Amino acid sequence: MRILLLTPPMTQVNTPYPATAYLTGFLRSRGFDAIQADPALELVLKLLSSSGLENIAQILKKKFPQPSKISSASIKNFLKFEDSYIRTVNSVVRFLQNQDPTLAYRIVTHNYLPEGPRFKTLDNLDLDENDGLQWAFGALGLQDRARHLATLYIDDLADVIREGVDPRFEFARYGEKLAASAPSFEPLLNALSREPSLVDQYLDEISAQYHAKHHPDVLALTVPFPGNVYGALRIAKTFREISPQTKIILGGGYVNTELRNLQEPRIFNFIDFITLDDGEKPFLSLLESLSKPQEKPRLLRTFVRENNQVVFKNDPSLHDIPFKDTGTPTYDGLPLNQYLSLCEFLNPMHRLWTDGRWNKLTLAHGCYWKKCTFCDTSLDYINRYETASAEIIVDKIEQLIKETGQTGFHFVDEAAPPKTLEALAKELIKRKTNISWWTNIRFEKSFDLELTQLLAESGCIAVSGGLEVASNRLLSLMKKGVSVEQVAQVTHHFSQSGIMVHAYLMYGFPSETVQETIDSLERVRQLFESGCIQSGFWHRFSVTTHSPVGKNPEHYGISIETQKSSFAENDLKFHDPVGSDPEPLSFGLKKAVYNYMHGLGLDTDVRNWFDFEVPKTKVKRHFVSAILKENKTLTCVSQDRLIN
Repeated sequence: MRILLLTPPMTQVNTPYPATAYLTGFLRSRGFDAIQADPALELVLKLLSSSGLENIAQILKKKFPQPSKISSASIKNFLKFEDSYIRTVNSVVRFLQNQDPTLAYRIVTHNYLPEGPRFKTLDNLDLDENDGLQWAFGALGLQDRARHLATLYIDDLADVIREGVDPRFEFARYGEKLAASAPSFEPLLNALSREPSLVDQYLDEISAQYHAKHHPDVLALTVPFPGNVYGALRIAKTFREISPQTKIILGGGYVNTELRNLQEPRIFNFIDFITLDDGEKPFLSLLESLSKPQEKPRLLRTFVRENNQVVFKNDPSLHDIPFKDTGTPTYDGLPLNQYLSLCEFLNPMHRLWTDGRWNKLTLAHGCYWKKCTFCDTSLDYINRYETASAEIIVDKIEQLIKETGQTGFHFVDEAAPPKTLEALAKELIKRKTNISWWTNIRFEKSFDLELTQLLAESGCIAVSGGLEVASNRLLSLMKKGVSVEQVAQVTHHFSQSGIMVHAYLMYGFPSETVQETIDSLERVRQLFESGCIQSGFWHRFSVTTHSPVGKNPEHYGISIETQKSSFAENDLKFHDPVGSDPEPLSFGLKKAVYNYMHGLGLDTDVRNWFDFEVPKTKVKRHFVSAILKENKTLTCVSQDRLIN
């Protein structure tokens, strides 16, 4: 039985999404003929080629026969410099694949690339006219400067595709709005039945080529985000038409969160099975059942269609594979030398998500804290916490280094446990295993200076963690288990050890006032100013159906707007009679942090980031610096929560 595992468009283009690597490694360890491919990357490379741009230009000329009536600045620029784009695109892609580094010398002259609207962001940073990007990259930053300019060039082309060829297109999302918390399957069904766009045609061609090359008995599609759903169903549709006998399985993060209450039978016109939560055991059970069609199937957490009704199969005698026994991921089959190393942000910490290719590993399954009220704490990927020994983890690390030849690792935990990180660091140092790694953490007080220095010695270059609302009242309400004072001290320890820190920030939590949001921004400003954090991003709070807030909205003083859904359900509309409307604050918050990440505006009153009147902050001007000077011991989290 041959199994083909695919990640549909779109996710990152700098590194493979790890789900197929995990499952391919697991299935091969159980003796299955499993192969994987990345149609998202292939689609991007097909579009970003001289032939792809020629096809795009032809479409645009037919669509806009009178150039003077084109309203899109991106399309106008593309058609004006069409020949230049077609001439340079293949070289730029090779450069971003690290296959032609000397092209950097031409790119930084500003005479090689056609520069569209995206290049205006350089002006927004108030760069010195003589220095250009020198302030950000330094005298030796030629490659980084060139990659940032090349990324702006690529972003211009993405805008052209979205505005002129396919409105659903984005490099990290593809038809995302069709699937995110969609109560009805109708919009997706309609989109799949329409005349295909150029992007659709390319994806159909790639899918047909996969079938011709591999002839799989089973096709597995992982759907981590709403932006992968349309691509997944498009691939499934092509396989259905070519090979009706191929069994098609759908799983992944989106399925786990948004399709748990699925009632829509028409999705099974495209696929055969939908599995929930960790895929190893449900997948294994499915394959065993398919290999023995004469026996009654024993399935785990699997949706099927019977008599035109969605039926959930969950055999209580079946249990998940222990985390320590899930095997080592493998990237075999994925074109690791063809991913694009983008430089979207000048900020070095923020760049890690799109810059370079990282081997992905999970240190522990689930979250050891699992109390945050905004989080999907009731779901398996958070609720079921399991660890593996440092020896097992480093064995996997060394196996991946041997396979890929690369020593960069992103540990993709919900929150990496401090004791596991300490043991991992000691094991890496003991074995002299030299890697560079980063991960997501909680800002626990156990991350003292001694531990952060140990992590740095083992190769830790960065961490990300949730400061969220930066208000002690709201942090307590969301049961975050940390305080702003604690975060200041812990992030300072990391920064003192040479480890970069990214803070996840949140606004619009139930009962949050404008005053609290402005005060939160001031605390964030001071954390940047004091060198505690180097990067951050504001997310607007949303109520999800699987979170404590979603399950008990009355406890947080909000009411949920009920909506009947037969398809996807996750984000819930709610009414907050106490808190302020967060939407007007959105642009100012993001603009402020964007500037802070570039070292700009740190001495500016936070009110200046908003184009309407907001209250003056009540936070003392030296709130953070005073905390760091006092270096007082904080008691915020019981130590027994940290031993796992």
